[in-house]
Amino acid sequence: MKWQALVDNRQRFFWVLQIAGWLGYALVNYIGSKVFEMRDIYVFVIVLNAYAGCLLTVPIRYLYRRIWNAPPLILILVVFSASYFTGTLWAVIQKFNLWEIYRHGYRPTEWFYYFQQGLDSVYIVLCWSGLYFGVKYYQLLQSERQKALKANTMAHEAQLKMLRYQLNPHFLFNTLNAISTLILVEENKDANQMVARLSDFLRYTLNTDPIKKVPLEQELHALMLYLEIEKVRFDERLSIDVDVSSEAKQALVPSLILQPIIENSIKYAIAHLVEGGKLEIKAQVFANELLLEVGDNGPGAELKNGQLQNAQGVGIANTIDRLKTLYENNYSFVLSHNEPNGLKVNIRVPFEKAKK
Repeated sequence: MKWQALVDNRQRFFWVLQIAGWLGYALVNYIGSKVFEMRDIYVFVIVLNAYAGCLLTVPIRYLYRRIWNAPPLILILVVFSASYFTGTLWAVIQKFNLWEIYRHGYRPTEWFYYFQQGLDSVYIVLCWSGLYFGVKYYQLLQSERQKALKANTMAHEAQLKMLRYQLNPHFLFNTLNAISTLILVEENKDANQMVARLSDFLRYTLNTDPIKKVPLEQELHALMLYLEIEKVRFDERLSIDVDVSSEAKQALVPSLILQPIIENSIKYAIAHLVEGGKLEIKAQVFANELLLEVGDNGPGAELKNGQLQNAQGVGIANTIDRLKTLYENNYSFVLSHNEPNGLKVNIRVPFEKAKK
């Protein structure tokens, strides 16, 4: 609905500018006719010329929309060709209106007289094209700015939600309790390692800019800190299998994009398995896209059209909102049943390689 409203607003904006622009053209010509003391009937010629210009420039608008993402050279060639053809045709119509209305059916002796002063019309259509692209680029910049602001806001909200839902007092209590247990049994070395992991993970979540994309390798390092902390709770009940290609490690991803999904798997899948469970994290690059997959062997969940049918989707909804804001429609998020059992999450986003 929001997207449709945006399209409707842009359509309305185009027609307002289109009509206002050609009315302005007609007004300038009318003032010029008064300066040169043209007869009153010339007003009809002006109106018809402006109306013809308004109609002829509508089709090239749709042409420009189709070639919007074309290479610059093709874009320039199409714009100049379309402007020349449209301007020449408009010049012929203007001559016809002038001779039929103002000169009462006058016919020139040679056909090429219809094309006289055709370059003036081409220049006007070329200016129309320039204004069209200028307004479109301005709208694009404004849209990108709004998306960046919205993404920044939602990312900060996502970070706060993560601190509220994922790094909740229960998680911190269990972590501190595990550290206390290690100290009581005089396993000080392990306790120090746990404190260091918790400290590093908290530092990462607080210091990482939520709007900034980070290399997947860095994201995996933070995930491992989180999972090492969780493994203290589950001991041997939690096994982790990571299969990430070297190219995928260099891909840029939104910071903390996988942590809520993995937390969901641990909370609603692994924690319910008496004999423990397994997490699988996979990533690869295919056809200039980054494919991410997180799967577990838990009891699974009820799905309908790829959506969870219970309240387990806090972290998942959070992740979808961020993906939608950052990538618009150029992403996919699919929930499916893992074979032989469990739940699997597949994410597809454009591949962006991190700069070294």
